[in-house]
Amino acid sequence: MKLVYGVSDKPSWGKTLVFALQQLLAIMAATIVVPVIVNGAVGSELSQSGALFGAGVGTLVYLLFTKFKSPVFLGSSFAFLGSMISAFAGAASMAVGYLGLIIGATFAGLVYVIIALLVKKFGVGWLNKLMPAVVIGPTVAIIGLSLAGNAVGDTLTGSYLAGSAEVSGATTYVGLTCGLVTLFTTIACSVYGKKMVKMIPFIIGIGAGYAVASIFTAISYAGNSPEFLAMRIINFEKFAQADWSKWYPDFTFIKAFTGDLSGFNGTYIVTLLAAYVPVAFVVFAEHVADHKNLSSIIEHDLLEDPGLHRTLLGDGVGSIAGAFFGGACNTTYGESVGCVAISGNASVRTIFTTALMAIVLSFILPFSLLLSTIPSCVMGGVCIALYGFIAVSGLKMIKEIDLGDNRNLFVVSVILICGVGGMAVSFGLNGEVTITSVASSLILGILTNVLVNRGKKEETPAVENKTEE
Repeated sequence: MKLVYGVSDKPSWGKTLVFALQQLLAIMAATIVVPVIVNGAVGSELSQSGALFGAGVGTLVYLLFTKFKSPVFLGSSFAFLGSMISAFAGAASMAVGYLGLIIGATFAGLVYVIIALLVKKFGVGWLNKLMPAVVIGPTVAIIGLSLAGNAVGDTLTGSYLAGSAEVSGATTYVGLTCGLVTLFTTIACSVYGKKMVKMIPFIIGIGAGYAVASIFTAISYAGNSPEFLAMRIINFEKFAQADWSKWYPDFTFIKAFTGDLSGFNGTYIVTLLAAYVPVAFVVFAEHVADHKNLSSIIEHDLLEDPGLHRTLLGDGVGSIAGAFFGGACNTTYGESVGCVAISGNASVRTIFTTALMAIVLSFILPFSLLLSTIPSCVMGGVCIALYGFIAVSGLKMIKEIDLGDNRNLFVVSVILICGVGGMAVSFGLNGEVTITSVASSLILGILTNVLVNRGKKEETPAVENKTEE
């Protein structure tokens, strides 16, 4: 989609607030689910609002380092889930585990800082040769395609009571209905909408899906049979169960420094190094792919200006800041990039406002609870469009490649098959280090590209000899 607002454009503050809310809705679910997964795995009490606060602060740090030239939001990274779980598994106490999250994120951030210094010294020419369009194009497509299962799975999620004895065997048709209403409303607004409607399709789509889910949920209270309970999509009980006296987030640094740290020692630091540093190198590859994709959308090479060294510093230091408050490392979000592509709004003012909004809303419990009640099926409908746009962005890069050349064909084929096939590799004593399918396909693509082009000489353009008449 052609950009309506460029990176440096400044929509009115009224429009900016609406655009920022749309960005927040796009990244909200993934950002707050990371602490939920870790809590379920190790019994910790990481705060969802703390993760949202940390994402906002991390994004502000990123914007400062990138001189407000890169319009993308940073949210909780899924790549470090295994690392976070290992931080608690190797800790002598919960407080040590919380401190481990901060120190581990610092190690990961330092990896980014070191790479950034090398890029600053040697430039990005070597990187463009290592990751040309034939490698980056299919990798970007894989970023979207690898998330397809999540989008479809969420769309098919029905009642939040699913799995209990009361609703066992219930179908997912209700969730699918809400998801499709969300998806088609989003599409209709984006394609047929005028002016502002065209630029906020996600807000309208989520609103339509939430309204339908509310109707189903209201009907579900008419009876206790499985058929009725299967329609209970929205968990409004969260409002009744909330601790209204706790209006502020439980920040990770508070939990770390107010507990028993006597078990913190050198062995534990080595555990953190092993858990976080290898993953940081893996996420670096995804960082490059994300910024190449964003560059193609805004038609400006972010690896040159503001520079890869600045985006890396912003991501690395932003991760440290995010973990300090919320426990999770941050990373640039594909949902945010997709939102830029579909809405046509690349204004960095929107991202800045989104970051401030995330920070403020983390202290407003009613609003945080309202956002947390948006059902998975509704977000799934939105994500079908978001992830699809990421995949298509990569396919557009492939379109410019000569696939009649077997060298290019092999590179693209290896990346697509390994990525779609989900070639994720885990290693370490407890499998705490995982090379994601995106990173694995990118690494194999790079190796394949080097192999098929081994010994190939760069073509020098022919110079015509012209004779003056």
